[in-house]
Amino acid sequence: MTSNRRNFLRNITLGTGAVAAGFPVLGKDRFAEEKEFSPDAGKSRFNMCGYAAPRIDKVRVGIIGLGNRGSGAVGRLSFIEGAEIVALCDNRPERITLAQVKLTEKGLTKAREYTGEEGWKALCESADIDFVYICTPWKLHTPMALYAMKNGKHAASEVPIAVTVDECWQLVETSEKTRKHCMMLENTCYDFFELLTLNMARNGLFGELIHAEGAYIHDLLAENFGKTSYSREWRLRENESRNGNLYPTHGLGPIAQCLNINRGDKMDHMVSMSSNDFMMGAMAREKAAEDPSFYSEFVGKSYRGNMNTSIIRTNKGKTIMLQHDVSSPRPYSRIHLISGTKGVAQKYPDPAKIAFGHAWIKPEELQALYDKYTPEIVRHVGDIAKKVGGHGGMDFMMDWRLIDCLRNGLPLDQDVYDGALWSVIGPLSEKSVAKNSKTVEVPDFSRGNWKTNKPVNLTLAGGGNTTVRGVQK
Repeated sequence: MTSNRRNFLRNITLGTGAVAAGFPVLGKDRFAEEKEFSPDAGKSRFNMCGYAAPRIDKVRVGIIGLGNRGSGAVGRLSFIEGAEIVALCDNRPERITLAQVKLTEKGLTKAREYTGEEGWKALCESADIDFVYICTPWKLHTPMALYAMKNGKHAASEVPIAVTVDECWQLVETSEKTRKHCMMLENTCYDFFELLTLNMARNGLFGELIHAEGAYIHDLLAENFGKTSYSREWRLRENESRNGNLYPTHGLGPIAQCLNINRGDKMDHMVSMSSNDFMMGAMAREKAAEDPSFYSEFVGKSYRGNMNTSIIRTNKGKTIMLQHDVSSPRPYSRIHLISGTKGVAQKYPDPAKIAFGHAWIKPEELQALYDKYTPEIVRHVGDIAKKVGGHGGMDFMMDWRLIDCLRNGLPLDQDVYDGALWSVIGPLSEKSVAKNSKTVEVPDFSRGNWKTNKPVNLTLAGGGNTTVRGVQK
């Protein structure tokens, strides 16, 4: 199949070519006329899994988007000796000013400033940047990552890295063509219990893994309808136009690593089902009654259902359950359950638990497992990460590991295939929901390389020499 033919078929899958073809593009029937095709057609240009790019002693970083996530990244990266923040971009100049303060307070040089609606393009085109760190609304992640790679930069993006199937393929093919890293910044892969259970799974303590569960259950109803929570209410607008699991990667990333997805196994197919919306439409009406000038446009929309549940089957017969609910009044949960022939681990509800039979082990036994199976990265930088912060330290551990890999020419823990696969569950869940929860195939972005790709490296071999300024263990 030619590249043009494959691209045409992908566009039909997404509805991006639907208008020209006369297909419906909105509402529950927008996938009704979709054509079947092989999502894995063709061969990869180059296998980015395990790829070690040339080392960069001092990683010159440009950060795009300085809201909640971006401003936090400025603070965290400013602690890492091997990273130099040389450029900052936001369409709100006041955000750049606040970020500059974080640099000057640490005695660092102010970064070059980019603003305006397309300032990010000039940043990506700059010759003195090695790595672009993207913290913008979801729909901008892929265009910015693509532009960065095409301009010779490694790219990393907040989650999800893409919102359509076609975007996922574009990222994969561009990373392979340019041989530039494209990493999704999935911080939950660096949380402490997740790393413990990953190492335990590698050591066979759970036996053969059979089933895993992940979720993003986080009551964001007030934030989604807040006037200042998200620029131009972008996250609320996502929830009014899409019905599925819009945010799959926080729960999926760590369990996919435990299952060696893309590195010995792959996802084959999935089904997805959403409840009705029982909260967001009502909130829109309530807010519009209080402030019609601001909220009236959100009344009468078809909001995403409160709870979405998706089930995935892997090539080796394992199953994965994912849930997404950001509008019900529930305690926060990512579930993080991995179940094997010898044992099970589950993080939520707190406290985290492990069992090797019919009862959870005692706290002192759990501590003994931490003592024995905590991975090297946590022993090396975990205490510092907790002091620097960012979701309890996992954000800093992610940033430190990323910079350390770039500085030492090491493969990244999360490659472009991981980012594409974990993100594609979003649009695939929409497709399944729109088809009354029918099965949909999951693309193999590795195009067969999953059979020989090696699992994520849990050691610091060849690295670990990136220092942290101003923080003691």
